[in-house]
Amino acid sequence: MKGVVVKSTGSWYLVRDAEANLHRARLRGKFKNKNLKVSNPLAVGDRVEFDVETTGEDTAVIYKIEDRENYIIRQSTHKTAYSHIIAANLDQALLIVTLVSPRTSFGFIDRFLVTAEAYDIPAILIFNKTDLYDEDVQEYQRQIAHMYGQIGYDSLAASAANQEGIEEIQALLQGKTTLLSGHSGVGKSSLINLLVMDLALKTAEISDFSDKGVHTTTFAEMFEVNEDTYIIDTPGIKELGIVDIPAAQLSHFFPEMRERMNQCRFNNCTHFNEPGCAVIEAVRGSEISLTRYESYLSMLHNQDNRK
Repeated sequence: MKGVVVKSTGSWYLVRDAEANLHRARLRGKFKNKNLKVSNPLAVGDRVEFDVETTGEDTAVIYKIEDRENYIIRQSTHKTAYSHIIAANLDQALLIVTLVSPRTSFGFIDRFLVTAEAYDIPAILIFNKTDLYDEDVQEYQRQIAHMYGQIGYDSLAASAANQEGIEEIQALLQGKTTLLSGHSGVGKSSLINLLVMDLALKTAEISDFSDKGVHTTTFAEMFEVNEDTYIIDTPGIKELGIVDIPAAQLSHFFPEMRERMNQCRFNNCTHFNEPGCAVIEAVRGSEISLTRYESYLSMLHNQDNRK
């Protein structure tokens, strides 16, 4: 049988088959991810092949993981030198951002966007909790949205409290598998409660089936919004370390730098302090945001230190 992993609890997985039946499953043997040193062999969104056991319980054994189209990955918070796959086989990713209570840093936003670029996943920014914005913060949000819009990233303003932007987000989700991510406290759960009908029932069903009634937010989890439309909810991410992107290739995943990569004097320009660098000149001429460039330098420094 074939199915999709909709929840992981570490040692057990919940798989939805083509008829929408849920199967509590485990892995057969050890699985190696090609060229990846990861803490989790399976991720939500993975397509798998499995056999249902004939033990009287509806349990299954996963014996094959199909090749992933893409995935979002970060450094593991538990195992040094390991990575953790957040979710796989995505059509898009929505990053929930807040400018107040708490404030999402530009560094975090840009690391997420770079990771999405690296694996060809379209990313959209959702500025949440707009009901808490005063006039100054509203103007600040418009400026940030404009900055990211100029380099190809769409954004929406939203508020679960007054349901601003909910219809627009629902339209974005339609017919796609979408990852929702962000820091803890950005209001992701409140938005999801408005986006997914009967979420409490769906959560109870999955939790009861997969881990005997104990619902946790330790792992990602997939929910059906409507036919052919799914969202993957993830635990709040505190830090997002860049994985498997060499320092020499980092600028390829900044669209505003990528379009200038053949204009530098040196082919191997890192856009740090080289003469004749088109990126540095663009920063000086305000054609590239200083904020984005500072994010790039921070990532470049971290990647160099990991060699």
